[in-house]
Amino acid sequence: MGGNGVVLVTGATGYIGGRLTPKLVQCGQRVRVLVRNADRIRARPWSDQVEVAVGDVLDPETLPAAMAGVSCAYYLIHSMSGGAGFHDVDLVAARNFATAAQEAGVRRIVYLGGLGDANTDLSQHLRSRQESGQALRVTGVPVTEFRAAVIVGAGSVSFEMIRYLVERLPVMICPKWVYSRVQPIGIEDLLEYLVQAMTTPQSEDTIIEVGGEDITTYKDMMLGYAAARGLKRLLIPVPVLTPHLSSYWVHWMTPIHANISGPLINGLRNEVVVTNTLAHTLFPQIAPRTYAEAIRAVIEDIDGGRVETAWSDALGMTSAQYSDVSLRVREGMIFERRRRTVDAPVKDVYRVVAGVGGKRGWYFANWAWRIRGRLDRMLGGVGLRRGRRHPDTLRVGDSLDFWRVEACEPDHLIRLRAEMKLPGRAWLQYEVREDQAGMTHLQQTAAFVPKGLGGLLYWYGLYPMHAWIFRGLVNEIARRAQLGVS
Repeated sequence: MGGNGVVLVTGATGYIGGRLTPKLVQCGQRVRVLVRNADRIRARPWSDQVEVAVGDVLDPETLPAAMAGVSCAYYLIHSMSGGAGFHDVDLVAARNFATAAQEAGVRRIVYLGGLGDANTDLSQHLRSRQESGQALRVTGVPVTEFRAAVIVGAGSVSFEMIRYLVERLPVMICPKWVYSRVQPIGIEDLLEYLVQAMTTPQSEDTIIEVGGEDITTYKDMMLGYAAARGLKRLLIPVPVLTPHLSSYWVHWMTPIHANISGPLINGLRNEVVVTNTLAHTLFPQIAPRTYAEAIRAVIEDIDGGRVETAWSDALGMTSAQYSDVSLRVREGMIFERRRRTVDAPVKDVYRVVAGVGGKRGWYFANWAWRIRGRLDRMLGGVGLRRGRRHPDTLRVGDSLDFWRVEACEPDHLIRLRAEMKLPGRAWLQYEVREDQAGMTHLQQTAAFVPKGLGGLLYWYGLYPMHAWIFRGLVNEIARRAQLGVS
């Protein structure tokens, strides 16, 4: 179906849409994304392979242009992060979208909603997701509605809430919802369903429940993740921890705000499992993986620094994202970014970055780097003794003191993976680019994936020292590039 017209993806700056879009492009589809701010798409590696339509589902006048020539539209929007009243906002948005799709002659809408028995006392969050699907059908455009529970993937808010709690708390006091039955699904399996629906005519005007191989509980999900990470965790269920109190507990112990965790936790009391075999009948080629297999894929992505999108991508852009220094947490990864505008050519800035370490040293507070190297050797690590292969050039696979060159794009990017002893995984990345005015921009990113509570204590305990060193390092790189020295 998609090959006969444009495929429109809404929510392309969010978790699902940001992963679905490049998959559709790889399938040879002509893809258009509907966004409120085009700037938020430009940084995506696939941005030059899609059409960008600026609009808002809450502003009907912006939708006709986005819908022009569209044959299939993916509706991946919900406003839970907007706080109170999200249910009414969701319904208005879905009706606006359905009306614009009908007027434009769109032949199919594919929507992702939530699992749950509509005849039970569903939470407002789950009921809103299902009623949004009904609102999309009001104008008669065929709708394929997938319903899923917890999506197991690096960046999925429901899974991230579970993962953050397990990583940070050796002992957890949990309410009764830890015994609710749930059928989680791996992100890659869910994306495969979404992609295949477009070319499966039998899925039109259907509600398809999808889940992974296992039916489990939230308690077993937590313990399963802990086991995969090599962490020992104790869960103590108590009957008095209300959803409201639970949401504030999550708010303080994880980066997920109570406005988001509250509706999610209210939904955890509902059993969310697949009740029929329609997904297997329509898509026999898809064999959903087990929860353990899905977790292994998540850990491999996080440890390898391969996190494509996150739930936080869909939230509003903040001034911190444009500031010279920002500290953020995403999908269990802690990022410290420092940006500098350098009055020197891109090649000169990259040359200074590529020359760091070895006999030349680390430009700033080199004594601190040497102490860290000695401590690493005392702990059985490699220390600084390896030096570097060449004093001026780097290539992928090179050792650089206690780092390893993981990525290297001449005059653009260098990413180093830490090989010193750490309670987690760490990277140091440099990006260099030239803007339209001819100015060179340097971005230094230190990333850390802590392992358990010890990893968090390590990062935040040493952060004042690290912040001082990272600030001095990026400033010295800029200074040397402007002076033309290394």
